[in-house]
Amino acid sequence: MRKTGLLHKSMLFLNILVGLALLLCLFVRWMPAEYFPFFAIFSLVTPFFLVLTLLFLVYWLFLKHKNILVSAVPLVASIFIMQPFYKWGSQPMKIADTDITIMSYNTRNFNKNEQLKLRKVDSLILDFVTEQNPDIVCFQEFHHKMKRSNALAQYPYKFVDFIFGEHKGKVIQAVYSKYPILDVEQIDFPKSANSAIYADILIDKDTIRLYNLHLQSFSIVPEVNSIEKQKYNKVIAKMKKVMRLQKEQAIIIREHMAKSPYKTLVVGDFNATQFSNAYHTLAKDFSDSYFEAGKGFGRTYNLKGYPMRIDYILADKHFEFTSHTNYDNRYSDHYPIMASCKLVSDE
Repeated sequence: MRKTGLLHKSMLFLNILVGLALLLCLFVRWMPAEYFPFFAIFSLVTPFFLVLTLLFLVYWLFLKHKNILVSAVPLVASIFIMQPFYKWGSQPMKIADTDITIMSYNTRNFNKNEQLKLRKVDSLILDFVTEQNPDIVCFQEFHHKMKRSNALAQYPYKFVDFIFGEHKGKVIQAVYSKYPILDVEQIDFPKSANSAIYADILIDKDTIRLYNLHLQSFSIVPEVNSIEKQKYNKVIAKMKKVMRLQKEQAIIIREHMAKSPYKTLVVGDFNATQFSNAYHTLAKDFSDSYFEAGKGFGRTYNLKGYPMRIDYILADKHFEFTSHTNYDNRYSDHYPIMASCKLVSDE
């Protein structure tokens, strides 16, 4: 009996800690990362605490114990406050020929540094994009030599961002489009190799503005062993800095969007989960293709089986998503995503 009582007390103590951690995760989005960078880290582990709290709930349910409330309260709060990290499949909408299809793909420089022990990764990626044949492709971590190749010839309009002059040393972004690109420009992020580009694209009689983002990278994943080789406090300090920069970069994009006269799509690698401050800064008043038409965990990043979703396709009120697809090809550390949407009449 004493052992049972000690076990229950230990489980209750752990449950309280996990429940409090989950409650903290729920409010991270409202904590300015520039002032509370440590708490911003909780956005990365929100699913972990959610699953643990659920397991504690099952444990107390099995025992029919009143301590069930310690798990039930944060779980119920999460239902009302937090967006789900698993999406049950819904009835797919009818995709029309006139719908716009958009792909986002971080290609990790087409395996230039041979992180993958796989031959001709560049050809595999290009063949995949050609097969899927989206109307617009947004690449992050592109490789400049691909600009000079004859690949992706089905896209008559393309832009690969600058690597010379003031832009030298930046990670390369690219946009390939079947629709005319009227204007395009890079948006620099201070004190960062990451950046964004925007492209004004003519679709029938409408001009839309498409932002292709690559927010600040952590550069410590997916190889967990790399974390083990670094001092814990240095890893935490680096993560705090990254979270702060991501929020600053998200604000730069929002301020840029506020000056835009066009209907807007935001695509790319945010390097941040949907529970983060940076994501909610960018996604405010925007719809997310995964929530509108996706299913499953929506995983876009390969981190030892941990279902991280850090790549997104967002749209303002002038668009309606009709599909969202997560792919599982492992030609990069990111998985590509594709969505289709239609322009909504202003009437």
